[in-house]
Amino acid sequence: MAEVKLFGNWGSPFSRRVEVALKLKGVEYEFIDEDVYNYKSPLLLKYNPVHKKVPVLVHNGKPICESLVILEYVDETWEKGPSLLPKDPYERALVRFWTKFLDEKCVPTLWKTCWSIGEEQEKAKEESTELLNILEGTLSDKKFFGGDSIGMVDIVANFISYWFIILQELAGLQVLTKEKFPKLGAWIDDYLNCNIIKENLPPKDKLTAYFRARFEAAAAATAK
Repeated sequence: MAEVKLFGNWGSPFSRRVEVALKLKGVEYEFIDEDVYNYKSPLLLKYNPVHKKVPVLVHNGKPICESLVILEYVDETWEKGPSLLPKDPYERALVRFWTKFLDEKCVPTLWKTCWSIGEEQEKAKEESTELLNILEGTLSDKKFFGGDSIGMVDIVANFISYWFIILQELAGLQVLTKEKFPKLGAWIDDYLNCNIIKENLPPKDKLTAYFRARFEAAAAATAK
């Protein structure tokens, strides 16, 4: 049996993406939980000397870094289980476009919306609303971004479905609501209700406590 290890962090949406993909494919793996904010293990630095970040998938001693790259590797290496990307070249190109859009535009802007203040936050809220409107239109009448079943775009959009909902509540914001974005709201419900997704989410109370502590620390630092 191939040796598969995943260096990740319990609360990271990026390493959770890889866990979902591995579970969907039925791949057995060892999870190494890295405390990336306080201590980076020698093995993590060995396997990802460039970015020094999780996730890192190690397959038979060979490291693969960056969640989007790992997801494609998992899909191509283990054919058993549902395909994360479509076979058609054009459809695959579209998946790559939207996953890049999510990682480069949506996640940073939504994150900034929750952690900024004043005019900077107002601008980020406007940008977030524009980006969410684009995703709302992309979903159209589909259950998932890829159609009737979970695909790579859905997995990459996990931050929106879970982490951002917790963050905006702690920040006292209502950027993403079912009233404003009914299709995204329905997608979130369908996505989070999938057993394999539910089983691979960080505990809500633990994640909420973690982010609350960070909000309090940020507020204390600002007050000084």
